[in-house]
Amino acid sequence: MKTFFPAAAIALSCLMAAAPAVAAPEANVTLLTTEPLPEYPGKEVQMIAVDYPPGAVDPVHRHDAHGFIYVLEGSIIMGVKGGKEVVLKPGDTFHEGPNDIHTVGRNASTTKPAKFIVLLIKNKGAPILTPVK
Repeated sequence: MKTFFPAAAIALSCLMAAAPAVAAPEANVTLLTTEPLPEYPGKEVQMIAVDYPPGAVDPVHRHDAHGFIYVLEGSIIMGVKGGKEVVLKPGDTFHEGPNDIHTVGRNASTTKPAKFIVLLIKNKGAPILTPVK
């Protein structure tokens, strides 16, 4: 079941609204599934699909979760505070820990879209994204 995940889009929209007059395109986030993890009380897994239009840039944020990224198409650039930026292509993966601050997240291309899947292991009911200033 594919449904649009408005909370993430609203959070990204609010952050993008505070950006300079020429803001980068926003990511389109689709919630694919949310499943409880009964073996781990209070935890759940959420899977989302992220579509980056050409030139899309994420605001600085954290997930307060283990996030596992798998790139489906295009190229993306990811980085966390204290780590190196990496360019990911289809088939590549990336992990963010619950204490990581996601400082770099963007489409590597200004002309081609990119798409990736994110699997988040998090506290039940917690937001998928928390802005960091």
